[in-house]
Amino acid sequence: MRHGKTLAARILVAVLGIVAATMAIGAALVARQTALLTDEQAMVQARSIAVTVAAMPDVAEAVTGGDTATLVPALAERIRSQSQADYVVVIDASGTRLSHPRPDLIGAKIQEPVVALDGQTHTGIDDGDLGRSANVRAPIVDASGHPVGEVSVGILESTVNTRSAQQVSGYLVSGGLALVLGVIASLVLARTIKRVTFGLEPAEIVALVQEREAMLHGIREGVLGLDARGRLNVLNEEARRLLQIPNAQLGQPIVDLMGASQLRDILVGDVSGPDRVAVTDDHLLVLNRMPVDVGGRPAGWVVTIRDRTEMEALLRQLDAVTGLTNALRAQEHEFSNRLHVLSVLLELGETAEAARYSTELRTRTTLAEDIRSRIAPPTVVALLLAKTTVGAERDVIVELDPASRLEHADVDSSPLVTIMANLVDNAIDAVADDPAAIGRHPRGHVQVLLTESQHDVHLRVSDTGPGIAEELASQVFVDGFTTKSPRAGFHRGIGLALVHRLVAGVDGTITVSHESGAVLDVTLPVRVRRPV
Repeated sequence: MRHGKTLAARILVAVLGIVAATMAIGAALVARQTALLTDEQAMVQARSIAVTVAAMPDVAEAVTGGDTATLVPALAERIRSQSQADYVVVIDASGTRLSHPRPDLIGAKIQEPVVALDGQTHTGIDDGDLGRSANVRAPIVDASGHPVGEVSVGILESTVNTRSAQQVSGYLVSGGLALVLGVIASLVLARTIKRVTFGLEPAEIVALVQEREAMLHGIREGVLGLDARGRLNVLNEEARRLLQIPNAQLGQPIVDLMGASQLRDILVGDVSGPDRVAVTDDHLLVLNRMPVDVGGRPAGWVVTIRDRTEMEALLRQLDAVTGLTNALRAQEHEFSNRLHVLSVLLELGETAEAARYSTELRTRTTLAEDIRSRIAPPTVVALLLAKTTVGAERDVIVELDPASRLEHADVDSSPLVTIMANLVDNAIDAVADDPAAIGRHPRGHVQVLLTESQHDVHLRVSDTGPGIAEELASQVFVDGFTTKSPRAGFHRGIGLALVHRLVAGVDGTITVSHESGAVLDVTLPVRVRRPV
């Protein structure tokens, strides 16, 4: 709903008000300045005429005894009409007017003294018979240089005012034209602004800004907006936190704020697609980058950022638990079948065969004892036994390398267990899903080597799967990179990225190579578990 004046009306009123006020002030200043300038020009003009006429030889000869009755009046009138002066009066030394615009005053004496007899030119304001005027009196000198009269030239105040009014009226005409142009410009400006603001009125823009601020800072997801040139124009606090750019300013290019990474590639659009996953040092993020079109024109992009760190961890834990449960179920089923076979053999009296068969049942116990004799941390032993069962369920043999030794039971095995679980799972998947292993029993092997030195624990996980191509070795730790088929509800391509982040977080190293299959080597610094 629109409230109050429209944007066009507000701009029109504002422009008209500014132009009118400016014109009024300008007119007053121009009128005053014009009046002063016109007075000065009138005085200069009168002085120039008076001095010129006084210097004419004919005038001096007429005053000293020439033809004052016809020559002087005709000459003075001609000069007055040509110079646009209101009067040119020639006065002799006795104060008698020898010429005047009013013929009845020719021959009459002036009331004031003949001031130019002192040889100087006098200027001033004269209240004469024709009215108030700008008056100049210049001395008439004879051949010997003595003053013999004066020439009085004046421009009436009414004439000066008329000239001033003409100049001011010209300014008013220009001001009126400027006012018309201002109206046209205001309408054009209003239309341009409405086009830029997509036809929204000020009240609607204010409401949108308020709603946007409330939305941006009231949601739990990160939101950032980019203009058509990739510069920030929207950024909420959650986006600052998740992207770790607390000092980012609106207007900055996003490429200047982010280092080279999968995250930056998604933000700038080099990597496209829905629900793109990026791993940072602290978070696992899911991003969507959508174009924005307003009024049929591209306005930039909006990127939403969801923190899936805890959710992804829970999903992976659930997946691991599900796999372990299935493995235990399979193991329980296997042992039930074997016990049933053993029972039947005893019932049939096949004691020798039953003894041989029971020896096979002790293989699992022997495996556990063998692992515990070489690996001290119980959580690592439990993980290896669990992964052995998981591998057996998928017809993959998981075994501990005989050279493995990890004798310090107080080593903090938390990062080691997490890293080893991910690497072994990836190796089992690679072997079980290898097309070359179809029809083969077992499908392949996964071998785990654990060794220790004074300061480091070394883990090697190798498999007999298809391995990793040399040209892909540098990409396996990039979040989003995967060669596995998609799985509903589960983000692919982040397992090794998470492992890499975890290894880097404890100042370790991880490398990948290829032998008969993939080989991943991890070196972790020894960390002693703190007592509870």
